[in-house]
Amino acid sequence: MFFDLVKAFFIGGIICAVGQLFIDFTRLTPARILTGFVVAGVILSAVGLYQPIVDFAGAGATVPLTGFGHLLAEGVRKAVSRDGFIGVFTGGLTASAGGITAALISGLAAALLFRQKR
Repeated sequence: MFFDLVKAFFIGGIICAVGQLFIDFTRLTPARILTGFVVAGVILSAVGLYQPIVDFAGAGATVPLTGFGHLLAEGVRKAVSRDGFIGVFTGGLTASAGGITAALISGLAAALLFRQKR
């Protein structure tokens, strides 16, 4: 178990370090960097390179935004094989519905429990 934690920390750290390098050495806005990470996850998943990283690092590869892109791509791939063309439109949201719901509920709870600073 300890080695699994080390692998997750190492791969997740590499992904975060790449993002920090983009922030420090490019003129890209954070929104463009975040979007780029999601798109990179989709592309790496489409060409079959991201799943081995997920298998190796677990949460270290699925928690960063590249993991969200991978989740969307895998959801679309499975839905297309199951439902045909309509899966292009339904697969990504179906696969990521749990995470999106958790984020919305957490945001709502934080908004209700804490006062906004002005």
